[in-house]
Amino acid sequence: QVQLVESGGGLVQPGGSLRLSCAVSGITLDYFDIGWFRQAPGKGRERVSCIDYRSRTIYYADSVQDRFTLSRDNAKNTVYLQMNSLKPEDTAVYYCAADLPYSGSCPRGPFGSWGQGTQVTVSS
Repeated sequence: QVQLVESGGGLVQPGGSLRLSCAVSGITLDYFDIGWFRQAPGKGRERVSCIDYRSRTIYYADSVQDRFTLSRDNAKNTVYLQMNSLKPEDTAVYYCAADLPYSGSCPRGPFGSWGQGTQVTVSS
């Protein structure tokens, strides 16, 4: 069974930073593409960033380019999303997701396994 558990969300002021973590179990992270998504109230789920299993492709949505940095630590089975220069429009529930690369998950394909999300609120 695949489990993904997000952590690190919270309340931060505009311009501040947060680091989200996604702890992965039930799979070997080396074999999987990982994605970060977010969903704001009343909106669909947005693909924020993803990294392929080889760590050779890293995708960022235009809205977070140059502000967010995705990394993975395969030894710890953990993926991180460093979020800097946060804006109120970044407020959302953030989810991590995983899938085998045969699905072409990163940068464009679907993800099959999902975490439960962590809330990020950017407000003064």
